[in-house]
Parts: sequence; structure tokens; C-alpha cells
Amino acid sequence: MSLGDKMNWTEITVSVPNEFTESASAIANMTVPYGIYIEDYSDLETNAWEIAHIDLIDEELINKDRKKSIIHIYISESDNAAEALAFLKERLTAENIPFETGSVGVDDSEWNENWKKYFHTIEIGKRLAVVPSWENYVNKDGRTVLNIDPGAAFGTGTHATTSLCLELLQDYVNSETKMLDIGCGSGILALASVLLGAENAFGVDIDAQSVKTAKENAEINKIGNKVTFQVGDLTEVVTDKYDVICANIVADVIIRLLDDVKSFMRDSGVLIVSGIIDIRRDDVMKAVKENGFTVTAERYKDNWCAFVLSK
Repeated sequence: MSLGDKMNWTEITVSVPNEFTESASAIANMTVPYGIYIEDYSDLETNAWEIAHIDLIDEELINKDRKKSIIHIYISESDNAAEALAFLKERLTAENIPFETGSVGVDDSEWNENWKKYFHTIEIGKRLAVVPSWENYVNKDGRTVLNIDPGAAFGTGTHATTSLCLELLQDYVNSETKMLDIGCGSGILALASVLLGAENAFGVDIDAQSVKTAKENAEINKIGNKVTFQVGDLTEVVTDKYDVICANIVADVIIRLLDDVKSFMRDSGVLIVSGIIDIRRDDVMKAVKENGFTVTAERYKDNWCAFVLSK
């Protein structure tokens, strides 16, 4: 990859303890198709000798933090750096990975403008249009309109994992549907369900900022009376049973929740899972079978997978 003068880039950095480098790197690789760069000085002396046969190391390197790795991700000007950062934060949080993020090329005061520059109205499936709160949309086809202001939360519909869920929801939501969104982020899936006709929706996320953003988006769409968002873990805050459950998270979290989620599904209910990169498909399918689920539908987009599961 060449970071030449002809294109502007945003560099996002993610600092994690060394023991989480592999998992965090896998998540970081999901945000860009052209690779990442990792700084890891945990074995500096050994590597210096094995690679260059020297034991004299620059003082600047000697002073590097040996207990942490820094992952560098470069986002081109044609992509949405704000969406990538939100995705990273939510996926790392979902995996319980301690992290710190930083950026070069976009300062904190510019993130909202970054959203506005690259997030535009998109039409998904046959029935839905996702519209940024700052855009006007001429609804020529009578679509259901969902207004979103993502703030610092992931979920605009532009990312393949989210658009796959939104497409599938259109096939399973009706006026009697009670919907649960696990890892709600911006609230987009719960909100879409209600706007598409669901009786009500409940969204849960372990990130307080995401829940705050989701509640604000509910007010923007004037459906605060039909959707509830709460901070917490699935088994801590959810007690009801649902017709449609969505989990747009990551493969490892989906695998772990497959056993617990059964107790929150009605007998005729479905579980829509997304956030699964194609190289993890077989791992998820194995867990699906082991937990007694049946795949009733599957969709793919940009190396991502989404499945509809029934008990």
C-alpha cells in the first residue's frame, strides 16, 4: 500500500495489551481490505539478534512499551473513517479487549463532519431507506424511512454486516413481532424493526455511549414509546421472549451467546446473526449445529456472512 500525496488518509491507532494483539488485529483487518501495520516490541532483543545478528538497539526502541502493541489502520478518503472507528470500538468492547484509540488526519472535532462527508442515504432491500438526519430524502417509492445520526456508535447501514441484517429483517418483521437487538450500537436494527411494523423492540449494549445514541435516534424517528434501550449484558437485563432476535457482533461473541439466547426466543422465533467474516463461517456453523439451531436463510456481502437461525 502506498500512502502517496494524491490521496488523503486517516490513520487510526489502536493500542492493546500484547496478549490481545492477535484478536485485536483480526478485528482491525475487518475495517480495511488492504492490510494493517502492527508495532510489537515485546521480543525486541530476541528479534534483533535473530534477524540482524546485532545486540545494539536504538535507545528510542529500547524505551518502547513492551507490554502493549499498537495497530495502525489507514482509511482512504473515499471511505468513512468515523464508521471504521465506531466499528473498532464496539467490536473490541464486545470482545472485552482493553484498548485506547487515536487518529492522525482527523481530530476529535472533525469526526461529525467525517460522518456527514461519507454517510449518505442508502436504500436497502425493497422497503427501507436509511437517511442521515442531516439529509433530505425524496421518497419516490414509498419506502420506510429510518433517520440516523450515528454519533460515536456503529451502525449506519453502509457496512455490509448491518445492511445484511436490515435486508433480512424486512422478511421476518410483522405487526405482531417483538424484537431484541443484542449489541444495538446506534440502535439501527431495533429502530428499523419498529418502523417496518414490529409491535416493539428492545436493544441492549454494554457500551453506554451507544445506548445514549440509540435513545437519541429513537427520538429523531419519534418512536421512543415503542423501543427501549438499556446498558448491560444479555443475561443481566433481558427477561422476556422474542420473535426476532438480532446479533450483529463478531463470530466469537455469537458462538458464546448461542446457548444463552435460546431462553429468550419464542418457539417460533428466529435469530439473525451477522458480523461474521467469511473465514469464520465454518466455526460459527459448527457452533450452530452443536447448539441445536437450524439455518433457514443465509446471505453474503463483501466477505461477510449473515444467517437466520431457528430452534
